[in-house]
Amino acid sequence: MKKISAILGIIVSTIYLLNFTLGFAELPDNLPVIGNLDEFAAATLLIASLRYFGYDLTSWLKKDDNKKQTKD
Repeated sequence: MKKISAILGIIVSTIYLLNFTLGFAELPDNLPVIGNLDEFAAATLLIASLRYFGYDLTSWLKKDDNKKQTKD
């Protein structure tokens, strides 16, 4: 069931972010703050769904402990 939900999340969020309706079907983008929350939610859903399948798009945000150099 989780796999089906992740696939649906990828499909729905991708279609929403492609913006085929040119901004007429969703919240108006000219509203301050509220107009951007729908795109934020769709992008978050896409990232979470891709992460379920092993595609971690946020890996570049994590600190890499192997790159730290110790001073002797």
